[in-house]
Amino acid sequence: MPAIAAFFGRLMLAALFVLAGIPKIIDPSSAATMLQGANLPATLALPTGVFEVVAGLLLALGFMTRFVSILLAGFTLLATFFFHNQIGDPLQAAMAMKNIAIAGGLLVVFAYGQMRWSYDHMRTTRKGEIATRKAEERAHEAELAAARAEGRASVLDRDGDGRIG
Repeated sequence: MPAIAAFFGRLMLAALFVLAGIPKIIDPSSAATMLQGANLPATLALPTGVFEVVAGLLLALGFMTRFVSILLAGFTLLATFFFHNQIGDPLQAAMAMKNIAIAGGLLVVFAYGQMRWSYDHMRTTRKGEIATRKAEERAHEAELAAARAEGRASVLDRDGDGRIG
């Protein structure tokens, strides 16, 4: 059950960024105006939208989950600092708390994001399987080498006293 909750939580967080980034890609002018209001370059509107969509999709797929979740948490906290810093205004305070909660959720994904139903989990599982197979092959080769050595030693120890010769 926790894996299902983590999966859907990761999808919900990812949807938030994908759906926020698409309008910035389609019409970056409104985001550019907002950026200028925060004394940031308007040219960041389109790259911000692309970042949100790509990072959201990577998060949804569970690819580079820890890296993407920490990037998105930082991005969300920066957005809070630049756009929702008037804590005296109840609406801005609510928006700041929402962003802090989203960043908290992303930190949980950072901590536990490589759970089942993610590309990262499948990759880690596969690496473990390959390492196990290689270890078994090395053990088998060592057994064969020991058997060969014993076979040669028994041929050289003709009188059976444990000494060669």
